[in-house]
Amino acid sequence: MDPLIELNGVAFGYGAFNVLEEIDLHLHPGQFVGLVGPSGAGKTSLLKLVLDLYAPNSGRIQRVRPDLRLTYVPQIETVDWSFPVTAEEVVLMGVDHRSNIWPWPRSRERKRAREILDQLEIGHLAERHIRDLSGGQQQRVFLARALVADPEILVLDEPTTGVDVRSSENIFHWLTLLNKEGMTILLTTHDLNMAAAHVPWVVCLNRRIVAQGPPHEIFTEDTLSHAYQGDFIVLRQDDMIFVQQRPHPHGLHEVLPEPVEGGLPNHDNRKSNGTQPATADKES
Repeated sequence: MDPLIELNGVAFGYGAFNVLEEIDLHLHPGQFVGLVGPSGAGKTSLLKLVLDLYAPNSGRIQRVRPDLRLTYVPQIETVDWSFPVTAEEVVLMGVDHRSNIWPWPRSRERKRAREILDQLEIGHLAERHIRDLSGGQQQRVFLARALVADPEILVLDEPTTGVDVRSSENIFHWLTLLNKEGMTILLTTHDLNMAAAHVPWVVCLNRRIVAQGPPHEIFTEDTLSHAYQGDFIVLRQDDMIFVQQRPHPHGLHEVLPEPVEGGLPNHDNRKSNGTQPATADKES
């Protein structure tokens, strides 16, 4: 099957500075691809080349056809959350209105928007202002806006930035389900552990593609240390991969031998009086 998008020898930069060099990447129908790499590696620039928002300085980008439908979920940090719209209205912004002679959404489009919000478990927030939502809820609203356009390729830039661990897990789980239904997905992420657990094809990037393949091949200490210019620990247990950058050689107690403690009210008084905080009774 031909790739939906094919990049061959692509380079891109701003002025004389190249952000990306010698990029060879194929995005196939039904593929789920995660771009990982350090800040400044060119991940967002690569997304925008795929989206046709940027043109390469050299190389070639081919699409299977000109009308290929791509939708984009940006980083939530780039959004103006003071804009006076509800969650449902944000989702409806993703509808293609070119076939509609009226400037407002039709009932079937509103129904579709509600269905997607329900699918993402935020249907009850449809009438809420977007500024009143949590980071995870805001991210799901923008995911719903992308999905209502019925894309062939879903492109996401750091979809779990600014959300808690549970929300991150939920977002990656929903993306996995979408991919199972046939959606082609391309995303960037700094969360290496989420990528290792959920993304079946990983591209490790630092201006050039350092390596690409399934997680068990990419998440190795050598590959990550080369890409991030740091020292990494990779642990494997059953089918799980855990990634952690090795701590600085100077430990916490060396750097802060006498850290300021929080303590409880009258904590020092209890110590000086010889009293101890209440503890659970020991078993007899």
